[in-house]
Amino acid sequence: MLKIYNTLTKQIEEFKPIKPGHVGMYSCGPTVYNLPHIGNYRAFLFNDILKRSLSFLGYKVNHIMNITDVDDKTIRDSQKEGKTLKEFTEFYTKEFNRELELLHILPPTQEVLATDHIQEMIDMIELLKAKGFAYEGEDGSTYFSISKFKEYGALSGVDLEKSNQTLSRIVSDEYDKDNPQDFALWKTWTSEDGENYWDGSLGRGRPGWHIECSAMSTKYLGNHFDIHTGGIDLTFPHHENEIAQSVCAHGEPFVNFWLHNEHILINGEKMSKSKGNQFTLFDIIQKGYDPLDLRYFVLGAHYRTKINLTWESLDAARNARIKLTRFVQDTEQTGEVIEKYVENFKEALEHDLNTSEALAVIWEMIKDSTFSKEDKKETLLVLDSVLGFGFSKISKISLPEEIKNLIQKRDEARVQKDFGTSDEIRAKLESLGYDVLDTQEGTKVYKN
Repeated sequence: MLKIYNTLTKQIEEFKPIKPGHVGMYSCGPTVYNLPHIGNYRAFLFNDILKRSLSFLGYKVNHIMNITDVDDKTIRDSQKEGKTLKEFTEFYTKEFNRELELLHILPPTQEVLATDHIQEMIDMIELLKAKGFAYEGEDGSTYFSISKFKEYGALSGVDLEKSNQTLSRIVSDEYDKDNPQDFALWKTWTSEDGENYWDGSLGRGRPGWHIECSAMSTKYLGNHFDIHTGGIDLTFPHHENEIAQSVCAHGEPFVNFWLHNEHILINGEKMSKSKGNQFTLFDIIQKGYDPLDLRYFVLGAHYRTKINLTWESLDAARNARIKLTRFVQDTEQTGEVIEKYVENFKEALEHDLNTSEALAVIWEMIKDSTFSKEDKKETLLVLDSVLGFGFSKISKISLPEEIKNLIQKRDEARVQKDFGTSDEIRAKLESLGYDVLDTQEGTKVYKN
C-alpha cells in the first residue's frame, strides 16, 4: 500500500489512482533559457524515482513533462544573443535532455513544448472568459480574477481574504511569493517581444507562464488526473494558479495528489547567482565526479527534506556508489532473488518514497553473510530498476596487457617487500586511470 504526502491536504495519504493500475502524472519541466543548476535537477531526479517506484509497485505510468520555451526569460535572453526564440530554446532543450541521460533519468512518456500548444491555451482562456473568471485589462492583456475562486490558497496557504484590499494585476510571470494578484493569462504584444507573438481571438500576444501547464496537462491527461509534481518553490504562485485556472475552466477537480520536493542547499545556503554558489552538472563533472554521484547523493535523503551539499558529502556519495559498482563487477554470476530484501525495499518506497531507507536496505543486504554474493547481485539488479544506476550494464573490466603486467610486477615487489617499487607502480597505474585495492582476495584493479 503506497502512502505519499499530499501538499494539498498537508498529510500522508494512501495513494488510490483514478483508474485502477494506471497513473496519470504531470511534471513541470524546465524553462529553457539556460542550463539547469543541480538544485533544479533534484526535481527531475524526484520525478524519476517516483515514476520508477510506481512502475516497480505495479502501476502503468503515463508521464507528461512540459518544456517552457516561451516566457519572459526565454524571450529576453534569446534577444540578447541575437537568436530566434526557436533557435535559442532548442539548444537548451537538447542540452537538458543530454544531461537527463547522464543522470539516468528516464524520459517522460511525452515531452511537450509550450509553443506547440498555443491554440489549446487560447481555447482555455476563452472558456475562462466565457465563465466570468477572466477579463481584459486596460493594457489589452487578459487576466484571471482570483477573487472569483474561493478555494484560492488551499495548496500554498496564501490567505486571499487578508490580501483582498490590496489585490492588483501583474503581467510578469514571476512575482512576490506572498502576494496573490490577478495574473496574466494572455499578454498583449509589446515592442519588447519583437517577433515573438501569436495572432488569435485574444489579439496579438503570447501566453502567460501559468496557463501553459494547465492547457498541456489537461490535453494529455484529462481534466482530472492523479499526480502533479514540482519543486517546493512552485507551490505558489505557479501551482496555485494552475489549480485556479483548471478548476474554474472545467468545473471539476484538477489533481488528486500534489507532490513537491525540497531544495538542495550549498554549504547550508540556498543556491543563488548573487552568492556565487550555483553549480551546473558540468561543474560537478569538471571537479571529477560522475553524474551518478549526484544521483546517489539525492537518493540518500528523503525528498521532502532539505539536503546540504558539500564536497565532502558528494565524496561520500561517490564512494558508496563505487562500492556498489565494484560489488557488481566482482561478482561474475547471478543467483536467486532474496525476497526478504525485496519486500523491505518495497516497504521503504511505500512509506512516502523513503529512498534513504531503501538504500539502507541495500547495504544491510550487502553485509548479510547468510546469503551468497550471487543472490545479492541478482537482488541488487532487480532493485536497481528503481535506483537507476544501470548496474545491469556493468561487466567485469577487461584489463589491457600493459596493465596486467604492471599488476604482476607490483605483486612480485610486494612479495619481496620492495614497497618503494610497489608504490611507484601504484602511482603509475593511477596515472593511467586505474584504482588499486589490496584485499584479502588479492590485488583488485578498477578503471576510475
